[in-house]
Amino acid sequence: MKISNQLPHFNRQVHKLATLVVGVFAAWGVLAESADFEDTSSKYQITMNWQRHAAFSDSGGTSVNSLLSKNESMYTFSTTAHWGARVWQDGELYFNPEIVSGVPFSGNLVGLGGFTNGEITRAGGMDLKLYRQRLFLRQTWNQGGGDEKIESDFNQMAGTVDKNRVVLTVGNFSTLDVFDDNAYAKDPRTQFMNWGNWTYSSYDYAADARGYGWGFAAEWYINDWVFRFGRMTGPKQPNDLPIDYQIGKHYGDQFEIERPHSLSGHPGKARLLFWHDRANVASFTDALAYLKTFNPADKETILQLRNGDKNKYGIGLNLEQELSNDVGAFLRVMKTDGRTETYAFTEVDNSFSGGFLIKGDAWSRADDSLGVSFMQNQLSTERRKYLEAGGISYFIGDGSLSYKPENIFEGFYSFGIHKNTWLTVDYQHIENPAYNAARGPVNVYAFRLHSEF
Repeated sequence: MKISNQLPHFNRQVHKLATLVVGVFAAWGVLAESADFEDTSSKYQITMNWQRHAAFSDSGGTSVNSLLSKNESMYTFSTTAHWGARVWQDGELYFNPEIVSGVPFSGNLVGLGGFTNGEITRAGGMDLKLYRQRLFLRQTWNQGGGDEKIESDFNQMAGTVDKNRVVLTVGNFSTLDVFDDNAYAKDPRTQFMNWGNWTYSSYDYAADARGYGWGFAAEWYINDWVFRFGRMTGPKQPNDLPIDYQIGKHYGDQFEIERPHSLSGHPGKARLLFWHDRANVASFTDALAYLKTFNPADKETILQLRNGDKNKYGIGLNLEQELSNDVGAFLRVMKTDGRTETYAFTEVDNSFSGGFLIKGDAWSRADDSLGVSFMQNQLSTERRKYLEAGGISYFIGDGSLSYKPENIFEGFYSFGIHKNTWLTVDYQHIENPAYNAARGPVNVYAFRLHSEF
């Protein structure tokens, strides 16, 4: 996704943001609590995220894809409505309109494998933009096995379903709405902010530039197992906004197996994910050969080599484990083939992330939480050789590369300042940004204000 820094009309946009914030908080006090069963659902969220990175050392090459080494600031703003209704027996329809704005570091979304703000994919400048985020149907076929209560949540109405059931989701939504859940590292609006903590950073799931697409996901809950399969549309051009609706030709498939367990009386879950993309993308072997022959110094190399449909694969393991009533741990690790350019997410081929989320009950602050994590992003041999030769791809490429894995620490503290409102302070330390040992480390400081009702 390419985003340009838009300075005109700044005061007008700030006024619009302020008006939205006031309006949302004014509506907060008149909304009723959720019931045990809902025929309709209306929920809302508002999030503002400010980030700043300090100046850092730069002894390597730079290009249009390099994170600027001077002090920089960025921000994102989003407000979303989640509306749902039961349209027939066990059938639910959901619609999410969203308003967003924001500007990334360096004027464009470049210079990192693990980007620091999970909201930035949907922001496109200072002007507020309204778009349809989701429009999907969920149908459930109950198959016995006892009752299971469903709590009211975003895009989820309170009610009761059978423990054994089949669920089909069809329409416009995100792959991550169904796949790769984790209780402790999932939501960049309330938990960790870095991309490598709310999903696998090497999970190149099919989606448009905002992270959404059209397709379906089927889930089969049977005894203590869950099996999921889904197919989603991707972009017409890698990481662009227009959607390629040829879902039989270009697509992203995913298959996930989930199994709950108990460890010393504490619940946990294990998930194994397989995914496969098929799209018109360039291979790094072709790109390297072209680079050595013609020595282009711009980002058009990859564009000229998208000369046929190619396959991309990955496998990942996702673990979550409650360690005590107040502490939970998570782990994600993924390996991909890494032979072709990124289709729809970020430039990571093998990824690791793990950490802990601690509830504030331990220090008598029930609405607070503390999180710490470590991430490592790696490149495939093919992508690495292309970048070392001076190649530039969509998000990264400094014109040269002294390769080392990108290591990221993230820690945050979330203060519950009012019912359903949190102020979060966040710190991220990034070693070898964009895998370049000649640059960095980068220290990123953030504040996030989030409210939901």
